[in-house]
Amino acid sequence: MSIRKHRLNTLMQAAACALILSTTAPAAFAGRSGAAPQDLGATAADAAQTVSIVLKLRHADDLDAYIKATVDPDSPLYHRFLSVEQFRAAFAPSRDEIRRVTAFLAANGIAVNEVYPNGLIIKATGTAAQFTQAFQAIMHDYRDSDGKTFRRPAHGHKVPRDMDDVILYVAGLNTQSSQFKPHSTQARAKAAGLGDAQPAVVLPAGNGTATGVPGSFTTGDVANMYGVNPLYARGITGKGKTIGIATLANFYPSDAYTYWGAIGLNVSPTRITQVHVDGGGDLSANAGSGETTLDVQQSGGLAPDAKMVVYDAPNTEAGFIDVFYKAVADNTVDTLSVSWGSPEILNYDIPGISSESLGVMVAYHQVFAEAAAQGISTFASAGDDGAYDTNSVAPYPTFSKILTVDSPASDPYVIAAGGTTIPADIQRKYGVVHVPTEQVWGWDYFNPYLIANYGNAFKDYYFSVGGGGGVSVFWPQPDYQKNTRGVRRSEPNQVWTYTDPSTGVQTYLYTVPANVKGRNLPDISLNSDPYTGYLVYSTTDGGWIAGYGGTSFASPQLNGIFTLISQAKSSRLGLLHPMLYGGRGEDWRRLSKPGTLDITAGDNWFYGGVKGYEPGAGLGTIDASALVQAIR
Repeated sequence: MSIRKHRLNTLMQAAACALILSTTAPAAFAGRSGAAPQDLGATAADAAQTVSIVLKLRHADDLDAYIKATVDPDSPLYHRFLSVEQFRAAFAPSRDEIRRVTAFLAANGIAVNEVYPNGLIIKATGTAAQFTQAFQAIMHDYRDSDGKTFRRPAHGHKVPRDMDDVILYVAGLNTQSSQFKPHSTQARAKAAGLGDAQPAVVLPAGNGTATGVPGSFTTGDVANMYGVNPLYARGITGKGKTIGIATLANFYPSDAYTYWGAIGLNVSPTRITQVHVDGGGDLSANAGSGETTLDVQQSGGLAPDAKMVVYDAPNTEAGFIDVFYKAVADNTVDTLSVSWGSPEILNYDIPGISSESLGVMVAYHQVFAEAAAQGISTFASAGDDGAYDTNSVAPYPTFSKILTVDSPASDPYVIAAGGTTIPADIQRKYGVVHVPTEQVWGWDYFNPYLIANYGNAFKDYYFSVGGGGGVSVFWPQPDYQKNTRGVRRSEPNQVWTYTDPSTGVQTYLYTVPANVKGRNLPDISLNSDPYTGYLVYSTTDGGWIAGYGGTSFASPQLNGIFTLISQAKSSRLGLLHPMLYGGRGEDWRRLSKPGTLDITAGDNWFYGGVKGYEPGAGLGTIDASALVQAIR
């Protein structure tokens, strides 16, 4: 944690220096979706677009210290969380600084549409020529492999020197869509390739909320697994609390009510409020509406009497930033989860791969810091590509495998939700695969079965599906992970290359810095394996689906569970890490029973389950009832 301004600047400079790039970009890079975009030339000078100008925090050191105090039981500031107005007065740019920015924009012909209540986002509209003049953003039009056109600066943008003390980043100059990936996986997608039967849909029988059937689990089963039922027995159901969902696709709220009704939950028919940020996300299967649906069903199913606010935005750079800033600036929700992300290293500007900026990472960090200061606990899925997160956008073996982590889960103010596989007998075409104990989720546990029935050529057929985890090379090790047994440094020899499938020519792209003492993730894991997974009801995906999984389930489930814990403690909880790590950080009290359950088996294709922390399942799973007792 404790990210100092000068330390952050040094870190960004060092990371940029470590980025050694080839002068030749891969011509046929599959990228985030399809082949390399075709450059259509300069954008028309009068082409208009709206951007989000992210402003810099003031007094970042003091903010870190304040957050730390709010979750220290021995501090007089314990759980004295800030209002948005208090946060803005203490840590956002002053009104004079904001007037200086708006005057600069006006001088360049750019119109200000809105200033967010937290004073950290200015929404503004201008033309390509005006943005070129203001930020040296030479705009070009592009066409992706799906035929969609978008625009972005050909060589990034630059904040003028007299503005860089206030402006952090200009989001939205890049209008490319589908930049971020939902972290959900279905068993049927791989089962069909080997002739396995599709998972059958099983609904709860009688008056039960659980099925007890792997692949058709419900939130009732989650309550059985992770110590939630004792909270229900005390009347703790989320009443008086509000769950927040940040997502990049619209959905049908009726799907959530159908799901809750089918598993026997009696919920308020008006509990869901939708907020469409920047016009909202698309509504379709391809857009990821099923992702939003499952987020709502899982979090709301675990806290059935909580209200819910679903913030959806377009799947763009500006959309992903704005959805967090809007939710936190509203300050309505007590918890907030997201199940979308992208590989952390794609925030480096790698020619032919991405045109992002490290400023995006800092933009996320600022809003998550504000959330913590206001007492909002945040959760993000750690990814479904095991320890090799770039495989979500760069399929192996066309690209060499490198150990990477997902953002925004890697942010030190976010609970990174990892995945496990629970004990089960998994029926496959040629027999049963036995999982004897809850273990780190990684589908290499199928290798003996695959080799025995299909031959050695099928070894690693499922690479690298599993729970995301590893070491950030951007965020330094936070205080709460210091002295935590099992925390790792980044591994050596992580070189990203691209091999052209038509010519066999290999191109060097990037070397992940070795031996970085970085933030480790995940923090907490829950069952995420589709073969021991869940039911979802999604109209855009055809109705009931069984065999659904991914860390997209762990994140909203933790959201719902900690909503219950928040109600039990009659307070927002804020930054959860110090409590979860049990005082292992150098400045924190040791809690004898922090309510975490170690996972010592399985692996995510690199990091194995061992005693103590590991970047596979993190601290392990949780016992919700024990956590309530652990929090003073």
